[in-house]
Amino acid sequence: MDFLDSSVIMRGVLVIEVRRNGTLVDVFTDDNLIVNGAKNQLARLIGGDVTNRHITHFGAGIGTSTATPDNATLQGAVWKAVSSVSYPETGKAQFNWNLTTADANGLALTEFGLRCADGTLFSRKQRAPINKASDIALSGTWTILF
Repeated sequence: MDFLDSSVIMRGVLVIEVRRNGTLVDVFTDDNLIVNGAKNQLARLIGGDVTNRHITHFGAGIGTSTATPDNATLQGAVWKAVSSVSYPETGKAQFNWNLTTADANGLALTEFGLRCADGTLFSRKQRAPINKASDIALSGTWTILF
């Protein structure tokens, strides 16, 4: 193994719970892509440059392009502060999030992301659309595994 091999990367798992009028109607769980911006954030963080490097927001957007390491933003995104952060096991950081019935209505949500305090995109997931309406609330977790 080449210890400088940048193909050895962390991963994330996104869980989305879809509720219509308060009733759970779907659960989506899948791996996501950690983008190149995350590598820069983490390199600077462990080097002591800690200002605004931490994850603070969850976003949902309308972009339909396949996730790539070079992704830097979400298209037409609605960003919300993460609800809470926990550390369920060694090497795991879990970000809890929600979109209420008042958020992102009328959008076909096809991409999701985590963003750092300085606006850097950390991770992205693209999927089939969730047509957001005022009777639909989304919540879930996004776990980063090292």
